[in-house]
Amino acid sequence: MGDTAVIPLTLLPGRSDTTRIGRDRLELLTALIDAPAFDPLFRDTLIFIPPQHPVFAWQCGVDGCERIRRVSHNLCGSHCLEWEQAERAGQSKRAFMHAATPLPAARGVDYGRCRICPDRPAVSPTTQLCHQHQNRWQYGSAARIDRKHLGRWALAQHALPGFGLCKARCPFLACGSVGLCIQHQARYQTEQRPGGARSERIHGRIADGRPLPVTYDDESAFHAWCATTEPVSQPGLVNLYALPPLLRAEIQWALHTHTQAAQHSEWTTNGIRNLVRHCQRGDITSLMDLHDEGYKDLTRKQMDSEVRKIIWEVVNGLRCVYYSPSDTKDAGFLETDHFGRRFKNAQSHFDITNVPQRWLRDLLWDHLAEWLRSPQCPRTRGPFDQMRRAAVELGVFLETDAPAAGHDPTVLRREHTERFVADQRHRARHGLPSLGMVLVDGRSPTVTDLSCQFVFNGARKLLYSAITAGHAERLGIDTGFLTAIPFGGTGLKQRSRNPFSDDVARALMDETNLRRLEELDLNDRGLRDIWETIVATGRRCSEVVGLRLDCIGRYRGLAMLWHDQTKVGNYNEGIRIPEPVYHRLDDRRSKTLQLFEKRYGRIPAAAERPSLALFPSRIRNPNGRQPISYGHFNERFRTWIAGLDLGGAYVAHQARHTLATNLLRAGATLTHIRRYLGQLSERMAEHYVKITNSDLEDVLNTVWVAGPGAPNPGKLLSGDTTPMDRETALALALDLSRRSTPADGGFCTYQPVVDGGSCPWKLDCENCDNFVLSGADLLYWRRKAEQWRSIAENAPDDATADYLHTVFEPTAKAIKGLEQALAALGVLDEALTLDLRRPQDYFHRTWSTAFRARDLAALQAPDDATEQP
Repeated sequence: MGDTAVIPLTLLPGRSDTTRIGRDRLELLTALIDAPAFDPLFRDTLIFIPPQHPVFAWQCGVDGCERIRRVSHNLCGSHCLEWEQAERAGQSKRAFMHAATPLPAARGVDYGRCRICPDRPAVSPTTQLCHQHQNRWQYGSAARIDRKHLGRWALAQHALPGFGLCKARCPFLACGSVGLCIQHQARYQTEQRPGGARSERIHGRIADGRPLPVTYDDESAFHAWCATTEPVSQPGLVNLYALPPLLRAEIQWALHTHTQAAQHSEWTTNGIRNLVRHCQRGDITSLMDLHDEGYKDLTRKQMDSEVRKIIWEVVNGLRCVYYSPSDTKDAGFLETDHFGRRFKNAQSHFDITNVPQRWLRDLLWDHLAEWLRSPQCPRTRGPFDQMRRAAVELGVFLETDAPAAGHDPTVLRREHTERFVADQRHRARHGLPSLGMVLVDGRSPTVTDLSCQFVFNGARKLLYSAITAGHAERLGIDTGFLTAIPFGGTGLKQRSRNPFSDDVARALMDETNLRRLEELDLNDRGLRDIWETIVATGRRCSEVVGLRLDCIGRYRGLAMLWHDQTKVGNYNEGIRIPEPVYHRLDDRRSKTLQLFEKRYGRIPAAAERPSLALFPSRIRNPNGRQPISYGHFNERFRTWIAGLDLGGAYVAHQARHTLATNLLRAGATLTHIRRYLGQLSERMAEHYVKITNSDLEDVLNTVWVAGPGAPNPGKLLSGDTTPMDRETALALALDLSRRSTPADGGFCTYQPVVDGGSCPWKLDCENCDNFVLSGADLLYWRRKAEQWRSIAENAPDDATADYLHTVFEPTAKAIKGLEQALAALGVLDEALTLDLRRPQDYFHRTWSTAFRARDLAALQAPDDATEQP
């Protein structure tokens, strides 16, 4: 029902109740309804909802049409049939609504009061005359008067006395002497006139319009019918006239709070009337009397799904009004709305009545309430569920093992906690069911090592909080009992998921299989588009599902995707995406806009577009902002995987692992993978990256060049395509992290110097065989080359210039060889853009890719190559 249920209450004076539950519920709702912020539209007993109300619109969307729209449509029944034909003909919804012919109201319309008799209802929308004046105008002496002079004729007529209000629990005016309004009079005739009420025809009284005497075959049967017949139904009318005061106030409050929620379900006026009708039939005095036990055995004919939905939402909202936070603690539940919190895809109500002991339940309530008050409140409801499970498991065990069923905390000792720990471990070891938890289907979940970890950590934290908060001393609980639960450990004690194998990856991107996924998308909400985007970008499933309408764009010709990484707090992050994914998402955007136009008969305004979902949900989505749920995508994805018969259980998140591993194999560092995937630490990136020993050897191979002892000196060993025996590779490998030390413009690999000794060649690095160049040194040596060229060009004579070129020639060859080596490894462009003033670049692959200067100098371009002896 939204956060608006939590507002200060100004109650009636003279009350000394300290809890909200002890007050009169009608008094509480009266205070809310009389508040200035309450919509006056919903304060009346007869609520006439405007035809195009922002939340409860009921009239057909065609301009001027007065008929009621169909459920989940913005057109009436007649226009829906016409639109289906127009859609098959290729016409757009907006064009159809603009050209459609409006229709008059079909039934149940109140024409107001007679223009002559203020106490009688009108029976005609054109003349607005009561029944008797209508007869005089149409069939009496006025029948010969020009129809254009109706107003002049009406001014000459006398008002007739009224018949009072309708006797059938109805606030409308009666239209005859029997005392029934127009609709109840028609219903009375349809139902064979119970009680036989009829008016005597006395000519004089008929002429002057006085009420006629009424006779009955069975007067008590007539009055019984009036007391039990249902209220009249009119378009846009919610009639609360015959409801008890508390029930009437609850519905008024519910209608107002439903309009205040940003994302709400659809309540039709017909569904609200059905709720009122059900309450009248069952003599319900409060909607709080209607809960799961109150209607779970009813059929859809007795109570339709929309009425159940409305009752469920209203009851959940009323708890925040009828219960204060302290009241919820006594009742054994917690309302997150009381603390201004609402977890995603969760209700405010959080039940903890499964904890048997009151003292333990109170500890749990206080701990959860402290979480909700804290700035570090959990982002999801998962930690709350884990803490509740820990308390339930402990409480149910104490109920069966401890003295007084664990209800007396003063008798609990360390051995009781130790037996609880032993019982949990025993159940996890043998795969036994939980002692206290029950699933939705009635089964008990199996205790596992992971659940033990959650239970131990949760119970330990809960019991320790009793010590720090002073509850242990107040309750007289033994410290040994509170501190005996061991630490459950950190991290998930389960295997992380592997990347997709090559055959599985090919199957999951096979065109035939992707069409099967499309077939599971019955309402065309974009399941295939979501999956292909996940595969290509490695985004989390929730990040792709929650994409906005305008999430893609081109910037300097590059296709970009903008998304929210809510898990790590990064919003509106942009990444480059492949062209096929861009075109697929662009097509999906066009389809979403077509769905919007089909539903609302218009295109979205500029202010609406930024908040529209790219993959909109069909339910609880009145404005197009709510995306489909991750659960919906995951359910269809599992069905798709099961139908492919791949020989294993796979999840969409494994595509993220696969992309991370492929990025590493392509030469990306953990720093770049972490930034691209939107992770907080490189440790988490390592969790996603799967690399085998053979992959490590491939990475080492990319930084090998042949040394003097190799058969072909200077030959680049740039990958796993070059055959080589392991002994030769070990002899030539340059592991700079263990066998080098920084030097001017490169690295020294001479071990005495690496170990701290002095250089025997007096730091003549450029002429030393032990001097190596890395990819990170390329720009440095290019600048050196430009410096030498500048010096040579400014030489005083040609002889000096030639000498300088000769001196620098070995270095120039080394630079050229370094460029060839880096190009062969595919990192030349990265080396040319590397800026060593940024510390993170020291962890880049270019920095760790190094070659002997002597070998680089021996490299020559292919067109300059000569035969070597």
